Amino acid sequence: MRIYLYCLLCFCAPAMADADADFLAARAAYLAGDTAKLNSIAPHLKKSPLEVYVAYYQLRLNLQNNPTAAVKVFLSRPEDNPVIDKLRGEWLKVLGSKQQWTLFNSEYPRLLNEDAELTCFALQARANDQTENPLHEVRALWMTGKSQPDSCGPVFNAAIDAGIISEADIWARLKLTLESGNVTLAKQLAERLTGNHRFSVDALSQAGADPDRYLSKAKLEKANEGERALALFAIQRLSKQSIDMALSRWNKIAAYFTDAEKHYLYGWLGYEAARTQDPRALQLYKSAATQPLNEQQLAWRVRAALREKNWNEVLHSIEKMGEVQQRNSAWRYWKARALQAQNFNVEAIKIFTPLSTEFNFYGQLAGDELADAPHASALQPFAYTPTKQEIDAMSALPGVRRTLALYRMDLRTDALQEWRWVVRNLNDKELLTAAEIARRNEMYDRAIGAADLTVNTHDFSLRYLAPYRDALQAHIQENGLDEAWVYGLMRQESRFATSARSNVGAAGLMQIMPSTARWVAKKLGLKSYRDGLIHQLDTNLKLGTYYMKNVLSSADDSPVLASAAYNAGPGRARKWRGEQDMEGAIYAESIPYDETRDYVKKVMSNTVYYAKQFGDGPVSSLKDRLGIIAARNDANQRAVPDEK
Repeated sequence: MRIYLYCLLCFCAPAMADADADFLAARAAYLAGDTAKLNSIAPHLKKSPLEVYVAYYQLRLNLQNNPTAAVKVFLSRPEDNPVIDKLRGEWLKVLGSKQQWTLFNSEYPRLLNEDAELTCFALQARANDQTENPLHEVRALWMTGKSQPDSCGPVFNAAIDAGIISEADIWARLKLTLESGNVTLAKQLAERLTGNHRFSVDALSQAGADPDRYLSKAKLEKANEGERALALFAIQRLSKQSIDMALSRWNKIAAYFTDAEKHYLYGWLGYEAARTQDPRALQLYKSAATQPLNEQQLAWRVRAALREKNWNEVLHSIEKMGEVQQRNSAWRYWKARALQAQNFNVEAIKIFTPLSTEFNFYGQLAGDELADAPHASALQPFAYTPTKQEIDAMSALPGVRRTLALYRMDLRTDALQEWRWVVRNLNDKELLTAAEIARRNEMYDRAIGAADLTVNTHDFSLRYLAPYRDALQAHIQENGLDEAWVYGLMRQESRFATSARSNVGAAGLMQIMPSTARWVAKKLGLKSYRDGLIHQLDTNLKLGTYYMKNVLSSADDSPVLASAAYNAGPGRARKWRGEQDMEGAIYAESIPYDETRDYVKKVMSNTVYYAKQFGDGPVSSLKDRLGIIAARNDANQRAVPDEK
């Protein structure tokens, strides 16, 4: 029972249970498309804080045919609520598809959450008005390798007819679609090409489906620019399978391409080699000569240089980035490290000093480079404690009440949407008040989320909550684990939501896969274990900490390797090590999977904050905790499941 609402629940539990049952029944009727049942339940929830959801359900079931007046009444409600804006967006799409532009234009300015489909409908509405020509704005939506919504088609066609989007723009977008592997969109664009850019759509299908076979049969002696681009696409696609196969094919046909085309391809071969940690990556990048690289290519050029300890190349590649990309904390940190490695210490300190005030992985590492200097990795004192009056006032807000009700019913997606809406415009003190309310109601993930948003006033006890310590102690001690690392990992896995479940089936605080849970249970001799027990707190902690210990032991007792293994599997974590020893920070930076790279950084950053909060003796810096990752050695590795 949640502590903060204990007294309230004592008196109101029966009524609350009835209201919850009614709401869940209404939601089930909505999901089943049962209008009659939904309408019969709705009167029971007229005074509920969740009545707005029921009204949304009623309108949403038949939005195409609902009277305009009824929709307008709902959209004019004074409540500040996400489902109102959600229905507004959905209704605008109905109006756009029916080309009811007068109604569309009257409601569109009130929309808060826009997407590309609505943006294109709005452009259609403005073009229909004939008082202005918005087609010059279309090019920003055009230049992407991703497919755009159908609503963009009319404005794209109008811009092409008006010459605002030229054949050169069509060609440029087609190249973006090939780079991103969007064959379906590439086929559509290819139909618009003429002359030297034209190629067979059937050939595109063949190159996408089996690039090696396509290249083996391609006749390029008299190929035009479009046909050569198709061969480059096939080489790029093949490089995702094997750099060796791609280079073998490329060496046989390279003579048929212009220098610019060769340089373009080498940029992509360098990128794919870097992502697979192929030692040829930098040489391939150098063969790209002066070919401009995109943000992804530049990022992986830096990572390849880091693994080679080529600090001059690190600096050179970062300085090739655009201004916005260079402002990313990762590239500021590595630029400073590159300057430091080349004895430009003053310049390095000028970057480390402001970076060290940021509360993130690179802020902590920057602080570690500044000897004896105060920095963001030091825990700040509790700067603000909300008063009872502030807690009571915020608890009474309809959005907070709705969040609590949705969370109580385990409707976590709706609760998260509602909570984000509540906190979106709060100042630091209000955010900490909201975080404290969430903490008292055991909504630990929402508490952390709100506390993470503060800009100047912080409370690290809320940012780095540590619930369930009593339940965890025996398991931590039994497995000889570092409590700070366990909490650092749990915070990243589930943010302490016991009912958390991933889209692949991982469950509970430790986000354990059912197959791994069964493997651990067998190792522990839990003969009565069954899959449903994975959701029980003590069982989840027992299985998770045992698995952490096994992963750690198989990873040379390196929490960096073990964190990578916990997320992506021990086999991959071992594979990502180098032929030589490397810094833990470089290992983390060069992990090929975006999710795992971000995960490892956050787990290790969390670990340092928890260690300082727990205060058990001297606390190692993040740099020390990252340590050195030993060179790859696959002999005598312990068998551990490749998924948690």
